[in-house]
Amino acid sequence: MSDKQPEETERAQLSRRKLVKYAGVGATLAAASPLVGAGAAWADEDRRPGDDTSDRGSSKNRVWRAGDHHVHSEYSGEFDTTKSPIVFHKGADAVYPIVTNAIMAKNFGLTWAMCTDHGGPTHSKVNIEQAYPDLLRSRKLVPEVLQFWGMEFDAPSLDHHTLMIPRHDDEAKQLFELESRFAKYDAFPTDPARDTEAKMVEFLKVARNMPHKPLVIAHHASRSAPGLGVYGQDTPREFRNGNNAAPDVYIGFEGAPGHQAGPLNGGARGGYGNHPTYGGFDQMTARVGGLWDSLLGEGRRWWITATSDSHVHWTRGGSDFWPGEYSKTYVHARQDYGDIMDGLRNGRIFVTTGDLIRNLDVTAKSQGKTANVGETVTVSRRSRTDVEIEIKFRPLGGVNGNGDRPEVRRVDLIVGQITGPSANLDADTNPTTKVVARFGPRDWRRQGEDYVIRHTLRNVEADTYARVRGTSTDEAEPLADGLESPWDDLWFYSNPVFVHVR
Repeated sequence: MSDKQPEETERAQLSRRKLVKYAGVGATLAAASPLVGAGAAWADEDRRPGDDTSDRGSSKNRVWRAGDHHVHSEYSGEFDTTKSPIVFHKGADAVYPIVTNAIMAKNFGLTWAMCTDHGGPTHSKVNIEQAYPDLLRSRKLVPEVLQFWGMEFDAPSLDHHTLMIPRHDDEAKQLFELESRFAKYDAFPTDPARDTEAKMVEFLKVARNMPHKPLVIAHHASRSAPGLGVYGQDTPREFRNGNNAAPDVYIGFEGAPGHQAGPLNGGARGGYGNHPTYGGFDQMTARVGGLWDSLLGEGRRWWITATSDSHVHWTRGGSDFWPGEYSKTYVHARQDYGDIMDGLRNGRIFVTTGDLIRNLDVTAKSQGKTANVGETVTVSRRSRTDVEIEIKFRPLGGVNGNGDRPEVRRVDLIVGQITGPSANLDADTNPTTKVVARFGPRDWRRQGEDYVIRHTLRNVEADTYARVRGTSTDEAEPLADGLESPWDDLWFYSNPVFVHVR
């Protein structure tokens, strides 16, 4: 016990306000020093907690764990292609060392995070030779945060995507293989044949057949869209074709993109300069009965996440919050690399901004059976097919990164039917999806630290899904974002729970 007291005292001295100012290598080392030797820093990599071979058959010890799968480091740099070989310069686009991001992630309550740097000509070599050794050092300095390896993949024919590599002994080689073969900008000179949808599908099929399956998630999917329901680089057809090719690899998109601090420096939330976000969420997610619901209505397991996309903190003139400072992706999992990825792959996810909540359970119960978020409850037509939906959420109970005590003002239950694959690959609506109930503070009851809401769906006769969102605002539907402070416009979204009627 006495050995821990000096360490705890040193940690306490690192106030949130001071940590937010850290930006350089020297400050990073100063911040990291109390953590060196704390916890199980793995001198022997074979002793790491849970790579992707760990047992995921049990839900034992699973709790909601906050993380971020889209964080940039100083290895999002620039390339001097006038030199041979090409010369890479760190810090041109994002400026923080990998360990700084890990320290800040820990400070803001994250237990897992992922380094996702931009690609470029021959960047696969930069990743494996320069960035990966820094990741290994960061894992030892900040062992409390599980730090995944991957990148912001230059997806053929599409905008950027997360490429998340499972934790295993050859993770660096796996990323090198995929980036060097398929990232559209890795080849030099540029190869136009890499920038096609066929190449994207080929990449996904190769990834699907690897012994350690990665995850692929679309970033800022509507950032290039010029209007509502008008698509830019990412289209409904491409999502469907990719998900068809690798349904357990290509699993979703960012519901809430990063760069949410843009308005604090006069910019747009998410960097969405063509058509805005809605309550900080991409139009593909925010529009009830829109593209996300269209994909769910086909029975697809297509999930949403929320990220920081951290490059430069807004106090240094950027448009970003630190990892976990504003946006969090919660995964129901053990503190285990394999189980975190399993939770992402299987939709045990909810997202929130501004720490509006810290727990969210959505369950569907019928005929003595229960399913949680990402799962399916199967009911029989021969019995009464009422389905009880229980929503249980836990408010923050303290202050968020802005020093506020956010309050949930309303919770919405959204329900849609599953009608099977659409013949129209460009479909972006599900007319069956509706907000079936809205709940205010008078409609929920206290249960320990949680608030509980119950609602019965009567006579469910077709395959159905239910999802939940909540807000700190009075907006019936999220409005198009302007220059309002992101701290005044908070939302949370669950992923769906499914009902199968047989």
